[in-house]
Amino acid sequence: MRKFLATIITLALAGFACLTPDRAAWPQAGRTIRIIISVPPGGSIDLLARLLADHVSNAHGVSVIIESRPGAGGIIAAEAAARAAPDGNTLLMNNNGMTISSILRKVSYDPRTSFEPICNLVSTPQIIVVNSTQPYRTLADFVDAARAKPGELSIASVGPQTTQHLGIERFKKLANINLTYVPYPGGSTTVNALIGGHVTSGVLNWSEIGEQVIAGKARAIATMAAKHIEPLPDLPTVAESGYKDFETDVWFGLVAPAKTPKETVTQLIDWVRSALLAPDVKAKLVAQALYPNAICGADFDAHLQRQSEIYGRLIGEMNIKPQ
Repeated sequence: MRKFLATIITLALAGFACLTPDRAAWPQAGRTIRIIISVPPGGSIDLLARLLADHVSNAHGVSVIIESRPGAGGIIAAEAAARAAPDGNTLLMNNNGMTISSILRKVSYDPRTSFEPICNLVSTPQIIVVNSTQPYRTLADFVDAARAKPGELSIASVGPQTTQHLGIERFKKLANINLTYVPYPGGSTTVNALIGGHVTSGVLNWSEIGEQVIAGKARAIATMAAKHIEPLPDLPTVAESGYKDFETDVWFGLVAPAKTPKETVTQLIDWVRSALLAPDVKAKLVAQALYPNAICGADFDAHLQRQSEIYGRLIGEMNIKPQ
């Protein structure tokens, strides 16, 4: 009888192991977790992803790599992540831009149903900057020049059809000015274009342009955020400069492919929250005006729904046509 029971238990355990190999032990020994980002190395998303990867690797003994898939407003990165196996080993660093792209372009994924929400990670303000050789000291100076020379002044950002691009188009409409918009694939390439004198101005995250502002190679003339930013507390907001209720910022989040096991998603949420609360990680993020904002799970899913509704309304109001 004992031998018979032992045999039954052994077979049952073996069957369970065969049915649920990945759910029983994640992450599996020797497996690498990859975080897909939508921009080239060097920008805000890259910085955030690497800080997160380093903390998770050191704290939990797993290998985490960053895979850059830039282009098409985040669509290339999002489609790659949506196609990946839902095993917890592929994650996507998403942001506002991927929601905007899904509204304006035909894509093979849905920004909500194609992914399992992990956490909203940080938000960061957008800065309007000019090359330091330009004469513009204030936003009013810049707007006056744009009105005097329609279409001659240029403005660059990561784009097209990103949060920055949408902010630029909204500001152009409010200020009644004609600026030539120049899109670049990432923050670092936008910075290079600005510092190299290829464009008059740009809209960038502080983490991308702050070093150049401090070095005197670029001049910040306003922030698109609702309030002043810590690195430049005297920098006026666009709203303070005469454009009431104007504000926009960028958020970065983390998602996994749809149908990733709930146990894995829960563990990832715990890891992310722990990373954002770590004093060294938080200090490095805040120094770059990347403000931790760990909204996770169902709350992050609700945030994504609100974002889709907000951008859908803005795009309609601005009469931006889908491509």
